[in-house]
Amino acid sequence: MYGARLRKPSGYSVANDNKPLSNTVSNSAAALVPGLYLVATPIGNLRDITLRALDVLKTVDLIACEDTRVSGRLLSHYGIDTVKTPYHDFSDDSTRQRLLDILAKGQSIALISDAGSPLIADPGYKLVRDAAAAGHAVFPIPGPSALIAGLSASGLPTDRVLFLGFPPTKKQARRTLFEKLSTVPSTLVFYESPKRLEDCLTDMAAAFGEDRPASIAREITKLHEEHRRGSLGDLLAGLADMTKKGELVLIVGPASMEVTVTDAAEIDRLLISEMKEGGVKKAAAAVASATGLAKRDLYARAVSLRNGSGDDD
Repeated sequence: MYGARLRKPSGYSVANDNKPLSNTVSNSAAALVPGLYLVATPIGNLRDITLRALDVLKTVDLIACEDTRVSGRLLSHYGIDTVKTPYHDFSDDSTRQRLLDILAKGQSIALISDAGSPLIADPGYKLVRDAAAAGHAVFPIPGPSALIAGLSASGLPTDRVLFLGFPPTKKQARRTLFEKLSTVPSTLVFYESPKRLEDCLTDMAAAFGEDRPASIAREITKLHEEHRRGSLGDLLAGLADMTKKGELVLIVGPASMEVTVTDAAEIDRLLISEMKEGGVKKAAAAVASATGLAKRDLYARAVSLRNGSGDDD
């Protein structure tokens, strides 16, 4: 209706210049609520940073950086002169305790990695764990992530995703991991170095099959951004004309739920697994699609399993 008042959507907050939200910053650069702020930074294009992230980085008392030299270029670009300190995978307990002591004094700290969202294949887990355990507020300031960017452009299913970081660098350990993952019905997402990409794809093709759909995202948001899609065999064959530069996001499609329809125990396992994700009706439909069995029969079996009888009606 024209002239009607707009309603504020649930889950969103609106602040004006006079009453900034407690964990946001107004245009007047009001002080932040004390706590640890996990600030996502660009993964390539420097313009991929949120206004809130810039506000937080300008206003906190200290910025803990994975590498102060790398982060210094971003901060300098935006004229941010907040004090920096290194915090990375090799930081000892005393360094983490020093940051906790600063939080205990009622000050605010921003944690940033070299690029992307902190803690996603980057340092920070122990600091967040200890800060939360000590009762300090922890605020995520969301933004760029190579994981999400690569996945969204892959053309592969996104309803069930398993992120596994960097695969093992040693061949046997890598092959063992891929063999364990070969039947997982989820899209698999990895980070990988271009130097190991060929070996990694070779081991994936051996474990998952050359026909498994996959995607490679390279130099995301940068000048030479590239996305390649196809089967693992196709991607492996096309490496010869691919520039070997920059870290990669390697995405592998989920395993199909192919089962032997006469294996009653396996069908029960699938029904139980699907019921954990949804109701009996959805479980029966999913397993019917995977096996070709009648949905009505599977529904009856799922009801029996749900009720705990374990026997056919």
